[in-house]
Amino acid sequence: MANTAETTKTAQDYLQAGSAAFKEGMEKSISALYELNAHSKKNLEAMVASMTAATKGAEAVGARAFAFSKKSVEDQIAASKALAGAKSVQEVVELQTAFAKSAFESFVTEANEIAGAVSGSVKDAMSPINERVTALVESVQSVR
Repeated sequence: MANTAETTKTAQDYLQAGSAAFKEGMEKSISALYELNAHSKKNLEAMVASMTAATKGAEAVGARAFAFSKKSVEDQIAASKALAGAKSVQEVVELQTAFAKSAFESFVTEANEIAGAVSGSVKDAMSPINERVTALVESVQSVR
């Protein structure tokens, strides 16, 4: 009889220890799932912020390109009118040379400014994603 009581007590101890271990494991799993959900939500928010920044950058670059194209056409029309009113071949050559030089300088200046705008846009778009990657690396390193 004592042996049966001892066996029952041992079984109850094992059952309680197993139950406690199971409960602790479930709590850790649920906690990990909540943490994973929080990371996923932040990742989604970072992607939305990144796409928003990229869209704004693309709109700004498109607006600049459109404005430059419009100004170029207006300059070409003005140059054509000036060429039509030229009184000599020498004047035509001078006007055409001045227009070509001015058009090239404007193009180079605008291309540099657009390149800077694209670079800034890419930097702004990648910033939220870089923050999430940094958070992931820190999270992985803290587990080690």
